[in-house]
Amino acid sequence: MFRLIGIDGTRHMLATVALTPYIAVAGLLWGAIALFARRWVVGLVVMLVSIVLVANVAARAFPDSRPNGVGTAVRVMTSNTLGGLADAQVIVDIVRERNIDVLALQELTPEMVGDLDRAGLRALLPNRVFLAAPGGEGSGIASRYPVVRRDLTGPSTLRQAGALVDLPGPDMEVVSVHPLPPVEVVGPEPWQRELAGLPPRDLGGPVRVLAGDFNATLDHVALRRLVNAGYVDAADQVGAGLIPTWPSDFPLWPPPVTLDHVLVDARCAVDTVDVITVPGTDHRAVVTQFVVPK
Repeated sequence: MFRLIGIDGTRHMLATVALTPYIAVAGLLWGAIALFARRWVVGLVVMLVSIVLVANVAARAFPDSRPNGVGTAVRVMTSNTLGGLADAQVIVDIVRERNIDVLALQELTPEMVGDLDRAGLRALLPNRVFLAAPGGEGSGIASRYPVVRRDLTGPSTLRQAGALVDLPGPDMEVVSVHPLPPVEVVGPEPWQRELAGLPPRDLGGPVRVLAGDFNATLDHVALRRLVNAGYVDAADQVGAGLIPTWPSDFPLWPPPVTLDHVLVDARCAVDTVDVITVPGTDHRAVVTQFVVPK
């Protein structure tokens, strides 16, 4: 019910809302058992709520209508490096094999920058806006094309790098997104404030792309509100919106959920989305290709 009426609530409620896909399926089973046991009121209420939840969730497994894609094809990758513990060589290999144009990194440490460069990142993506920092505070953007640093977000606990990318056609703005997790003991207020501080689409300016670890699923109203500000979730657009990205090793608890996203300007046509496991980090990388219109 919290999911349907649009309440994120406390950190415990937020964690529960993230499990909506699992709860929706469990609700169908629970409702069927209740009806079989002739608990009519409980069964009907649970079945009704679960059916509505399933309808909302299942849509992510089917591709949406796609606008005509005439313009510059761009490949963007985002990866949370878990405080610099991710395998830098694997990240660079993905960049090389997938012909990545723009790489957004979260939890980027100075040591990770060195590891990435030794693995060959600078030769592939020589232009960068890196805000490296110890622990999980840093972030960065590396690009095949020239970049200019842009401050595109409001104040945030963790650094969120922003850049204007000089594409062959119209330019593109990119943010490496990483709000503070809402389940921290400080509560969800910083997470809500930092998501609200991400920039909406600017119809009078360059196309904008928000890529990173949002610490949110599409069942959280704070993220849905951001999407409604002029973006589309790339994975949702191509029918890959239920592929989980955290934790990457698929434990029994916590159940895997989709926290990493690439939100693209709704004017862009999304072609593909792939979710790739990177050794050393608990987040899976997301790679998407889309078209920046002329």
